[in-house]
Amino acid sequence: MTKLMQGFPPAAGSQVTLANWRTPPFSRWAFQHVRELVPSAEIANDPARVRPLAAAPASLGIDGELAATDTDALVVLHRGKLVYERYANGMDQATPHILMSVSKSMLGLLAGVLAEQGVLDLERDVTHIVPELARTAWRGASVRQLLDMRAGILWDEDYHAVSGPIIEYRKATNWNPLGPGEAPSDLRSFFQQLEKSDGAHGGRFHYVSPNTDLLGWVIERAAGRRYADLMSEWVWRPAGAERSAYITVDRLGAPRCAGGMCTTARDLARVGQAMLDGVLPQAWSDDIESNGDPAAWQAGAFVELFRGAPIHYRSKWYVLRGAEPALFGFGVHGQLLLVDRRNQVVVAKFSSQELPLDERRIPDSLQLAQSIRSRLAG
Repeated sequence: MTKLMQGFPPAAGSQVTLANWRTPPFSRWAFQHVRELVPSAEIANDPARVRPLAAAPASLGIDGELAATDTDALVVLHRGKLVYERYANGMDQATPHILMSVSKSMLGLLAGVLAEQGVLDLERDVTHIVPELARTAWRGASVRQLLDMRAGILWDEDYHAVSGPIIEYRKATNWNPLGPGEAPSDLRSFFQQLEKSDGAHGGRFHYVSPNTDLLGWVIERAAGRRYADLMSEWVWRPAGAERSAYITVDRLGAPRCAGGMCTTARDLARVGQAMLDGVLPQAWSDDIESNGDPAAWQAGAFVELFRGAPIHYRSKWYVLRGAEPALFGFGVHGQLLLVDRRNQVVVAKFSSQELPLDERRIPDSLQLAQSIRSRLAG
């Protein structure tokens, strides 16, 4: 096939557009060039505070496993040092890549900082902070319940749908093109459409991506500042990022907190290291690790996706439970950030897997991270 987006203009069959950017083979280019397709807001770094990554190469014996999970980039830190780094599909250490739902985990860290400062009250109803949504299904749901994906919202997170609410959601976020004659939408208006509940708030784990985008609005309203600027000040700069990140926004500037953040692999790993170093609130990481509800997870729909692994979900992070637990953020098409606090291991992985949720490759990616942990433990 002709190389994507080559030529002036590119040949018709090689053009990456809003209509094809999340499908192969176009996704391999698009996931590294999102801001050329969707409007975005910068999450600025601080060049004077870049965290150095001293190299201490280790033989992990995993090269053959990277192609099997369509890995675009893999960065591994151990005790704060860079022990492994590989790139594919034209990426290098300066290339930003979309995090997909690892973006949710980034919001979870920002929420922890703002909660510690008293800016964000986790037990307050979200509709008290954003009263415009008082007649939606979020009525009576707390910030904490949205953080833990335990709000009783009627929603089907079907990545293969071709019509219905999830398509309208994508159009509202600028991720899908409008159809002929359709009026432009926006994210905050879209929330008004979710009026139906499917259970009590605080029940089972129920994965609803709009919960996280709504939390972005809640955070902006509570703090009185743009989400991208808050993320820059309280997460990105303290983590010592080498480069600015960015996040996609709708036509009115609302951030796609559920999936639109884009970073380099090294800088994503630096965020994990900031969790280990206590640069980000240690008590918040302790809470994520210890206070999720395994029963809520078991009652949810993701148990089979992770093949029954002992997991709970807390503050937008998954936790592999056990004697040596691991916190991880996971995103469709194979994105992963894993933080092993006991063994001081961070794994940041970008991929361009063909399917959004590949039931075979999700366990493979986790097994790859587990192999890395076991080789570096001790």
